[in-house]
Amino acid sequence: MQFVRYTTGGSPQWGVRRDEAIVPLAGLREEVTYQQLTDPGFLRVVEDAVEAASEDAIPAAEASVLAPVPRPGKIVCVGLNYHDHAEEQDEDVPERPLLFGKAGTAVTNPTDPIVHPAELEEVDYEVELGVVVGRTAKDVSAANAREYVAGYTAINDVSGRDAQFADEQFFRGKSYDTFAPMGPTLVPDHFFDPSSVEVLCRVNGEQKQASNTAEFIFGVEELIEYISGITTLRPGDVISTGTPGGVGIFREPPELLEPGDTVEVEIEGIGTLRNPVVEDTS
Repeated sequence: MQFVRYTTGGSPQWGVRRDEAIVPLAGLREEVTYQQLTDPGFLRVVEDAVEAASEDAIPAAEASVLAPVPRPGKIVCVGLNYHDHAEEQDEDVPERPLLFGKAGTAVTNPTDPIVHPAELEEVDYEVELGVVVGRTAKDVSAANAREYVAGYTAINDVSGRDAQFADEQFFRGKSYDTFAPMGPTLVPDHFFDPSSVEVLCRVNGEQKQASNTAEFIFGVEELIEYISGITTLRPGDVISTGTPGGVGIFREPPELLEPGDTVEVEIEGIGTLRNPVVEDTS
C-alpha cells in the first residue's frame, strides 16, 4: 500500500496510490499520522476505506504529489553503508554506522527543482532508502526496531562535494535548500521488506547507480538500534540509509549535476522521484 501526501490546489491531504489513481483518505474517522502507520489495525481500516471509496479516486496526473515528511524533526544520514560504495572509495567496511545530519529544511517535493547553488561546482546525486519513524524510540533493540517504523520512502541525498571536502564534515554540503528531494510515496513497514529492494539513479535517462539493499552493511534494524541508543527518535524523524556505488564524484572523470539536468531516483515498491536541476537565480 503506497500512501501519498498531495494537493489538488487546496490544503495537503493523504491518499493511497493505486496504479495511476489516488484514492483520497479525507473520509477516515481518524487522521493519518506517522504513528498510526505503525498500527496494523489502522492499516486494515485504510484498506477497507480505499475499497469503499474507489469511485472517488482522482487521476494521479491531476494531483501535485508532496514530500511525505515536509519538515522532519531531524534527518539522520548514514555514510558508507553499501559494500559497493565502500569498494569504489577503496575504504574499509566501517565497524559501526557512520552518522551525520542533514537539515530538515533541505526537503523538497517530487518534481520540484533542485537548486544548484552559485557558489558550488560539485553537486552530486545519491539514491537512498529513507526510513520514517512512527513512534518515539529510545534504546530500541534491533529485534523490535521495525515496530517503530511508519514507512519507507525514496530520498535523493544531494551533496555539495566541494563544500563537504572543504569543511571536512558533511552538514553544509548536505543541507542547502532543496538538497533532499523525498517521495513520491510512503510505504508502511507492514507492506515492505527493506532488506532486499532494488535502488537506482538516472541522470538525463542514463543509469548512474544500480544496487540492492542486500548490499547494506548495516540493516534498518541495526541502524534504529544504534541511533536510538544515541538520540531519541520521534515520529516524523527520518533515517537516510546511505547510497550505493556509482556516485558522480568518484567517476573517472567526475560526472556531476548541472542546471538543465534531470535526476531520477527509483526504489522498488516505492516509485520514482524525478527532479530537474536549475540555476540559482536568487
